[in-house]
Amino acid sequence: MTRLTVNGTLVESTSDPATPLLDVLRGELNLVGTRFGCGTGMCGACFVLLDGRVTPACDTPLSAAADRSVVTVEGLAPGDDLHPIQRAILEEQAGQCGYCLSGMMISAVALLAADPHPSEQAVAEALDGNLCRCGVHRRIVRAVLKAAE
Repeated sequence: MTRLTVNGTLVESTSDPATPLLDVLRGELNLVGTRFGCGTGMCGACFVLLDGRVTPACDTPLSAAADRSVVTVEGLAPGDDLHPIQRAILEEQAGQCGYCLSGMMISAVALLAADPHPSEQAVAEALDGNLCRCGVHRRIVRAVLKAAE
């Protein structure tokens, strides 16, 4: 049994410790906002915060999250309130297909926690590990800058 805190709630997983964290989040905990993309941690679709640090959940074994805190896109905002980055993405109409957005939001939240007033270049660099096939990077950068206001 592996214990970890997910979005503020202590959970116990019966999955094999070698199981990818992404599989536990989606299959066992039904937190499907975190997406499977490349399977190698290179596209950003599966990013979560592991003890506040952006981490690819697709190639992180469950054992690496034991006794640690995981935040998924579902855990960014309590209840019906939106996190400022979620609100800004909606206001800027920054999403298109939405597949990359959960990972983009995770990267943006980590950036804003470290630098509440980033430059446009800092935002672009923070989102560099997030791939988007629709080409909405510019709108997402604009949304992150708006959230920083």
